[in-house]
Amino acid sequence: MILFVLVVLGLWACGGPGAADRHARAETPPAYVDSVVPWDVALARFREGLTEPTGLSGGAASRDALIRAFVTGLERADTAGLAGLMLDRAEFAYFYYPTVPEAHPPYDLSPSLMWFMIQAAGRKGLLRALGDLGGASLGFAGYACEGTVSRQGDNAVWGSCLLHRVQAPGDTVTERLFGPIVERGGRYKFVSLANKR
Repeated sequence: MILFVLVVLGLWACGGPGAADRHARAETPPAYVDSVVPWDVALARFREGLTEPTGLSGGAASRDALIRAFVTGLERADTAGLAGLMLDRAEFAYFYYPTVPEAHPPYDLSPSLMWFMIQAAGRKGLLRALGDLGGASLGFAGYACEGTVSRQGDNAVWGSCLLHRVQAPGDTVTERLFGPIVERGGRYKFVSLANKR
């Protein structure tokens, strides 16, 4: 019994089992802003160090061209080219986040949390698409965007687009290989490359 008490006291003095893990987590800054921070303050903090863009850069001049650039990038396994088709942090902060419904009640997602979620899903989707389909012909046979365009401030957003691929004669696959598409000022980009593979 005395030995048990001494072990427990020793663990407590050292921080207990997993103390190093808890310390590491305490040292890691949170990936989101506390929801009690006012919306405009959270956005101002997220924009710190960013230069306000004058418009979307890169991407494509039409939705068709954007999707064809995605197909080409995937067929070439061009990671850098595919990354250039997505919103960057400044475009998200100044153009996309302020008018997206999830940034406002009843959702109230902070910009840092939403950006973290978009980046995580996009990274996972891109790696999955490259691993499954990269470096080979997709057999691209067109695409279709479901529903109507959503107007969010100066943005037009298509939420769910599906790609048609011919795997073999008579075998057409329809799947979602990227996330929402945003158009602003005549330029088109993906919000992310999250997919349903």
